[in-house]
Amino acid sequence: MSSSRVVRVHARDDVAARSLRDGIAKIRTELDVSPEFPAEVEEAAARAAAAPRLPDLDRTDIPFVTVDPASSMDLDQALHIERDGSGYVVHYAIADVAAFVSPGDPVDVTAHQRGETLYGADSKVPLHPTSLSEGAASLLPDQVRPALLWTIHVDETGEGTDVHVERARVRSRAKLDYAGVQESVDGGRADEVLQLLKEVGELRLEREAARGGISLPLPEQEVEVTGTTWSLEFRSMRPAETWNAQISMLTGFAAASLMVYARIGLLRTLPPPRAQDIQRLHRVARALRIDWPAEQLYPDFIRGLDSRKPAEAAMITACARLLRGSGYVAFNGDMPADPIHAALASEYAHVTAPLRRLGDRYAGEICVALCAGTDVPAWVISRLPEIPGVLKDAGRKASQYEAMVLDLVEAGVLHPHVGETFDAVVTEVDDKDQSRGRITIQEPAVEARVTASGPLPLGTDAHVRLTQADVASRSVVFELE
Repeated sequence: MSSSRVVRVHARDDVAARSLRDGIAKIRTELDVSPEFPAEVEEAAARAAAAPRLPDLDRTDIPFVTVDPASSMDLDQALHIERDGSGYVVHYAIADVAAFVSPGDPVDVTAHQRGETLYGADSKVPLHPTSLSEGAASLLPDQVRPALLWTIHVDETGEGTDVHVERARVRSRAKLDYAGVQESVDGGRADEVLQLLKEVGELRLEREAARGGISLPLPEQEVEVTGTTWSLEFRSMRPAETWNAQISMLTGFAAASLMVYARIGLLRTLPPPRAQDIQRLHRVARALRIDWPAEQLYPDFIRGLDSRKPAEAAMITACARLLRGSGYVAFNGDMPADPIHAALASEYAHVTAPLRRLGDRYAGEICVALCAGTDVPAWVISRLPEIPGVLKDAGRKASQYEAMVLDLVEAGVLHPHVGETFDAVVTEVDDKDQSRGRITIQEPAVEARVTASGPLPLGTDAHVRLTQADVASRSVVFELE
């Protein structure tokens, strides 16, 4: 089925809700993942939480705030923005996992086994024990925390001009959520930091367009389970989420520039999209009745989509397929052959979510050392070559987990409609069996497998009958009429 972020579930304690929870438990068993940690890992995390390595530099004077989903407790980032002449200074505090986790300790070993936090339908399998990720290492309000403090100077056009990162003690003043930030900005009640978040975020979006890059505003999918009925709706990203993401990306670009200049680091990469993948997306657009002129470039098409409209939200989700070739490359000395992240049209690094991604801890340590003029820690150098493989395996499992959860949800949504006929467009045909492929349906906006008695008509309108929607097996099958 289509890949998206199923992050919010509204379910009463009834049969359908229990089947959803049971289905997620089954997925965890199949993938051999668990939110629980062995006792020795929990014990090591508790000891670390009680005795963090606090840096000497005290920057608790900076009035940081965090901006996240309201329910989030694993707060990696806190921000503060101020004017600097015609430009800006962005202070970005990132949770310092290395202040708690030592190389080779039980928490570190488990983090290398997990690689990243898994998300799906309010279900989370964390990278680190919650005593750290939602407790002592999280940038919770009114708590002194060790952090990697990024100071980035930005000019009046939104372009970063200078960067420095160092260890510091910080304290967040408030835990803000996207809805509240959006309401305060729209209502004219936002303080200067949030006004500047909007200002800098919008400038960064302009820079992105000028560069030819695109960051997909992936919509969330909300699941409503009531009685025996499952419903699935897209929730578009608020502008405040996009502004916040642009600050994170600004930091990622800055980190990449430091590492590329020094010829040591860990970059996030993505090859250019293949022609056949773009052609497939044109077919999806047709299925969803979205106009995409042949001469319009892919980044310009994406920027014109409105994720508040269900069909266009589904289109954005389908475009996420182009990100599936993303990966990581480590280097020390010679630059990698393909260092670019094609969607962002630049070198890029992940450094802003170390509570949730293992690689961010490594990239952050490299940048701190480069700015301090000290040697990169030996534990980073020794393990750096293996980290892209660890992250690749973790990313594959995360994609599986998310896709399986969405398959489960979509099977539940479609189950009452078995036997019904839908209008669809055939968007893919199996190279080895022309009678099998995939379709896109406009309402409900899903992708699914389809079979036929003969070759499927690629890229054409079709009538399909839903023949299977089984929650237990997470399978949805349509037949061409």
